Amino acid sequence: MLDRYSRPILSDIWTDHYRFSTFLRIEILVCEAYHQLGHIPEGSMKCIRNASFDIERIHAIEQDVKHDIIAFLTSVSESIGDHSRFLHMGLTSSDIIDTCLSVQITNSLKIIIDDLQEVLEVLKRLAHQYEDLVCIGRSHGIHAEPISMGVKISRYYAEMLRSMKRLVLAKEEVSICKISGSLGNFANVPPYVEEYVAEKLELATETVSSQVIPRDRHAFVFSVFAILASSIENIATEIRHLQKSEVMEVAEGFSELQKGSSSMPHKRNPILSENLTGLSRVIRSYVVPAYENITLWHERDISHSSVERFIVPSACVTMDFALNRLKSLLEGLNVNEKNINRNVQGSLGLVFSQKILLELIKVTGISRESAYKKIQIACSKVFEEGADFIEALNADPLIKESIQDWDKILDVDYYVKNNDYIFSKVFSES
Repeated sequence: MLDRYSRPILSDIWTDHYRFSTFLRIEILVCEAYHQLGHIPEGSMKCIRNASFDIERIHAIEQDVKHDIIAFLTSVSESIGDHSRFLHMGLTSSDIIDTCLSVQITNSLKIIIDDLQEVLEVLKRLAHQYEDLVCIGRSHGIHAEPISMGVKISRYYAEMLRSMKRLVLAKEEVSICKISGSLGNFANVPPYVEEYVAEKLELATETVSSQVIPRDRHAFVFSVFAILASSIENIATEIRHLQKSEVMEVAEGFSELQKGSSSMPHKRNPILSENLTGLSRVIRSYVVPAYENITLWHERDISHSSVERFIVPSACVTMDFALNRLKSLLEGLNVNEKNINRNVQGSLGLVFSQKILLELIKVTGISRESAYKKIQIACSKVFEEGADFIEALNADPLIKESIQDWDKILDVDYYVKNNDYIFSKVFSES
């Protein structure tokens, strides 16, 4: 985790203080459950509820015992004296660590879901704002046919909406409490304790565990993150392409004091989009180790632990940052309608080739192959000789005789006539 790519609202969830505070909350809830079962007297319970810890002391103890939970319990025990005999009854370290991890991931996902909702709202506004703006659609990077800028944006909205649904499922998948003892069989801790703690933490109980919560749950979260990161990069890449000097249809916002280059004063680079591309790569890179963490020896080994200490905080914090950066980028995006229209006109009419093809087949009844060849010959003259497209088409006697109303053929509104239908499908799901 780097401060440069994090926000306190999310990174605070992954601090030592938050983690140890959650450890303590879980331990106290376990004691409350035992208290209700009659195993802990009220006097001891009052003291336990006021237990505390010292982070520096925990780290110092861990240097000797080489075990973070034992170090934590020792520090807490020092704050409550003999009443500490009721702490951690029947539990194993992973009961505390894994349940805490569930709390941290769940609370991170709540923020990330809110982040994505804000991105969706911006995308929806932009899609409606530019619903009728005709621009060039490209396939393979080459001019294809006119489309609506609003429809282009609506695609990204629909893509992000699918990620929203996946995030909600991921939060449900990982919101799990595990208080079932050393091997998950409740040998030394009553099932009621897990049920009580889960209810208080607003988590579900694990169906069946080993010493740990099964790591396929975490892997699902990382899978969803990877898809969402790729969607972020999808938008960022489109902006980068459209901001090229020879295209200049959109551009990132550029503040008054901003500088684009240390050597070239004219530069206005798509740095936010490029940054999002890089952050997306980082988030996706965590998928493989998350998958590999699923495989553990027997009822558990510790090979997953060091991996998670790296990837879980980093993935959550980076995803939160990336979504907020994307929202800011979209809010400040400049759409250059003049250049968009210039590029439509600059296509020299070639982007209407399919419409001409269909019209020629309809009017003359000739085969598709014959019509295609006639139009392709005219297109080649435009590419290779710089000919006027309509003149090149009319050089063919059949085309000249069959098609006269070129204004109708070259009407760009033809390509946005179904926008309302598309928008009704896209935004009816929101």
